[in-house]
Amino acid sequence: MLSSRPDLLAQLRSEPARLPASRPSGAAERVWVVRRRTLVIAALAFGTLALWASAATWFIVFRDEALARFMERQAAMQYAYEERVSALRARLDRVATQKLLEQDGVETRLADLAGRQVALESRQAMLMGLAEQAGGAGGATDEDGVLSALPPARPLPARAPAPTPTPESLGLRTEAETGARLPAPGVSARMTALGHALDGFEARQSLVVGRLAARSRSEAARLRGVMAETGLDGGRFADRRGGGIGGPLVPAGSGPFETAVLQAQRDLGERDALRRIVGSLPLRRPVAVDGGLSSTFGYRSDPFTRGLALHTGIDLRSEYGAPARATAAGTVTMADYSGGYGNMVEVDHGHGLATRYAHLSAITVVPGQAVAAGQMVGRIGSTGRSTGTHLHYETRIDGEPVDPQRFLRAGARMAAR
Repeated sequence: MLSSRPDLLAQLRSEPARLPASRPSGAAERVWVVRRRTLVIAALAFGTLALWASAATWFIVFRDEALARFMERQAAMQYAYEERVSALRARLDRVATQKLLEQDGVETRLADLAGRQVALESRQAMLMGLAEQAGGAGGATDEDGVLSALPPARPLPARAPAPTPTPESLGLRTEAETGARLPAPGVSARMTALGHALDGFEARQSLVVGRLAARSRSEAARLRGVMAETGLDGGRFADRRGGGIGGPLVPAGSGPFETAVLQAQRDLGERDALRRIVGSLPLRRPVAVDGGLSSTFGYRSDPFTRGLALHTGIDLRSEYGAPARATAAGTVTMADYSGGYGNMVEVDHGHGLATRYAHLSAITVVPGQAVAAGQMVGRIGSTGRSTGTHLHYETRIDGEPVDPQRFLRAGARMAAR
């Protein structure tokens, strides 16, 4: 059986054409297609394997370098992000700091404006006191426009207190609205306008103080002129009784305005003192109708003896029974017949001043009676050493007769002003 296998192979090689003729031709094509697909699959598998091997080789070789570059890029991105965050944070800090500074500035200006308003209200109270002092004695006259220049004040406690500048009144947002008190638009302009208004108010107050002081000094100078015309020394009328004054020290400032107010008070005090002195002087005329003088003060020819004699008063012409009036307020010290004076009334005006009304036909007052300036003390007549109806009028200083016309001229000068 083994010997027959080579023969079979030889037979097959010698008879290739003796294949079965009935085999279909498509089988060979299918075999070829299968083989081609197998080759393609094998090639793809080989290529894939080669690619994978290459990639694995590249990854193994270049992995550290790629990873380092990736980390560098990530670090660069992180650094850039952190720098931007830092820049934004710094910018936010600058903005917040600027807003805080602006807010501090607004609050500082508000505090300054509020303090100025309080100071101006205190000055207003001083001005009202000066105005009352200026118009209290002798009536509240305002020929110089001083009182009308006073700014309106709020002295009554029943009224609402004066508003002070607040963030809300100037248009500032509240913390509940914004979480931070930031100035609203236009606040700076409002505060500037308020500051200008306060400046104007302060200047007006200073003007009023200056006018009050100038007016009081002018009147005091005029009253001193009246005193000089009468020949009296102001020291005669100084109040030597003294008096207790005191109280706790509450300083009111020492600025220019306060200094001006203090000087104005001194000027007004001097004026008021002069007013009181001049008001006590016998400056009125003792008769209502000026009939002229029939005899002056001084040495003259005596109407009875025709010799030189001193006339201690002035003789005023008037009708019989006309009122004789006190030329200043005082106290009646004599009201009776007195020799050559006839019916005579003497009035003591204090400070050594006295007046006499003589030759009266009737006396209407009694000793010890207080009389006002212009009050009737008797009726004009011709009693005593007299040649006819007239009023003998005397002024005496410390008991010595002085010319009454000095006082009458000063009174006429006062009335003409």
